Amino acid sequence: METISYAYGPALYVNLTNRCDCACVFCLRHNGHKGSIYADDLWLDHEPTRQEALEDLLARDLPKYSELVFCGFGEPAYRMDDILWLVDRLKEAAPGLPPVRINTNGHADLILGRDVTPELKGRIDALSISLNGSTCEEYVAVTRPRDGERAWEAMLDFTRRAVRYVPTVMMTVVDKDKSPRELEACRALCESLGARLRVRAYIPD
Repeated sequence: METISYAYGPALYVNLTNRCDCACVFCLRHNGHKGSIYADDLWLDHEPTRQEALEDLLARDLPKYSELVFCGFGEPAYRMDDILWLVDRLKEAAPGLPPVRINTNGHADLILGRDVTPELKGRIDALSISLNGSTCEEYVAVTRPRDGERAWEAMLDFTRRAVRYVPTVMMTVVDKDKSPRELEACRALCESLGARLRVRAYIPD
């Protein structure tokens, strides 16, 4: 059975798509994995409709979770319009909805063809944006985005704008092969954009 939502720790995660415009070197998907440490069946035979996702989420006791996280096994920005629709419906139907976070590569503008950040205001409480490097060259080498260097600039611009509308904006790097100096360069870049850095542990397959 396909997994639309799954609990991990105190939070509830939502898996709406397996599409992604990157091929990060550390991604579990490269080795044929269909899940992760969070859930083992995240590969979708079909993307759930917004109504299917809504029904799945409303069947949960949403107030018991610390956070509702749109993440999954792909880039959630491909379903951004559906995410915003879901958040609106959930706020109407589920009193006590926990804070909402999106884990993203920051390429929403490239994917959607518009600046989506103003639409996040009042809907999204936190963003976690994959940084993966302090320079364009490192970012492209690690992330291997479809749009190359353009994706680096799009991610930085998305972050710079998002901090105007979203209360908490984090940027993340995976600690694999990162020296303290490199991590400090990432931290300085994050702070220059108005975000804060979160260092994630590498998960071997």
